[in-house]
Amino acid sequence: MSKNLTGACVFGQSGGPTSVINASAYGVIRAALDAPEITNVYGAAHGITGVLNDKLFDLGQEDASELALLMNTPSSELGSCRYKINGGKDLGRILEIFRKYDIRYFFYNGGNDSMDTCSKVSDYLEKTGYECRVIGVPKTIDNDLVGTDHCPGFGSAAKFIATTVAEIYKDSIVYDTGTITVVEIMGRHAGWLTGASALAELSGTPPDFIYMPEIPFDMGYFLHNVEAVFEAKNNCLVAVSEGICYPGGGFVSEAKASNTDGFGHEQLGGLAATLANVIRQRTGAKVRGIELSLLQRCGAHLASQTDIDEAWLAGKSAVEAAVSGETGKMVAFLRDDSCGAYNCGIVFQPLSICANAEKRVPREWINETGNYVTQEFFDYVLPLIQGENSRTVENGLPRFAKLKKVPARA
Repeated sequence: MSKNLTGACVFGQSGGPTSVINASAYGVIRAALDAPEITNVYGAAHGITGVLNDKLFDLGQEDASELALLMNTPSSELGSCRYKINGGKDLGRILEIFRKYDIRYFFYNGGNDSMDTCSKVSDYLEKTGYECRVIGVPKTIDNDLVGTDHCPGFGSAAKFIATTVAEIYKDSIVYDTGTITVVEIMGRHAGWLTGASALAELSGTPPDFIYMPEIPFDMGYFLHNVEAVFEAKNNCLVAVSEGICYPGGGFVSEAKASNTDGFGHEQLGGLAATLANVIRQRTGAKVRGIELSLLQRCGAHLASQTDIDEAWLAGKSAVEAAVSGETGKMVAFLRDDSCGAYNCGIVFQPLSICANAEKRVPREWINETGNYVTQEFFDYVLPLIQGENSRTVENGLPRFAKLKKVPARA
């Protein structure tokens, strides 16, 4: 493969959005527009489905000032998807589109399943002899991507969760009658987000218990814990991951197996309401179930500036790596705390080790009783939530990017 490769690039976003995913988009788009090796910069409408359906945007037609606003615009501005590549038929179609637009660089922004898409496209293009550089740009609030210290999107979601739990704590202790509050937080198989609720402790407003998917859930033990704290304090605040499971592996929530995405993942939900109802029947106390739902992944007003900066860096580094000859890799972060301060650099991991694998919270970062996190977890997450989002505001409201999305022409 030659180092000097000239042609167009296409960028797509996939999976669940985050409050900083468009910062990665801006990193890719701006670096690609500035790269002499890249002749045209295209955006795929709704991820890989935009490639399959030949729905691409010519991002070179966008105003520079609007593109810059992507740095503080939440959600997936180009549209997202949860589509699993359907063998040779889809891959052949992708190659057809790449040939049509002379696409020689493919950047895909997403999580575990998106890296699987990247890996399949990369392998297929290599086998067919079509020279194209493929780089995955990490994204997921779940923070469960293998091969990287952490993922862009997680720090901001963690900051939102810790702040929101602290605010819920303050509200829950207002009345003299006492309240038990259950807060449901995203995380199907990994408890990184729910663990972040512990950071509210630093504001003097901690949850009493944290339950994560890494520890099998025991309903009797859970009720015992809640009752004991409620009797002692007349209040109890619990944070739970949506994906907590019984020892046999069944979800505690009311997961609907018939309601799955293209990768077979159940849509979870209703856990807070389920647990609140069980607690209410058991104790007779006033109980609230709160589901943070989409708020935790689109709360750009509470985005971590560290997260924004790293998301942008991930996108920019992907382009720089590709034009220098890298392919079949994912951008990853490598932390070095040897100097005593937070320091994270960029490395590149093979897509094959990042696709369809999950990084879970280490057992030693969860306390012995399985219902809170340890200091090691605090030390890991705290640097990722630092810095306040300095966003553009108009009329007292955030000013988000408004792209023209001009259809591409071959």
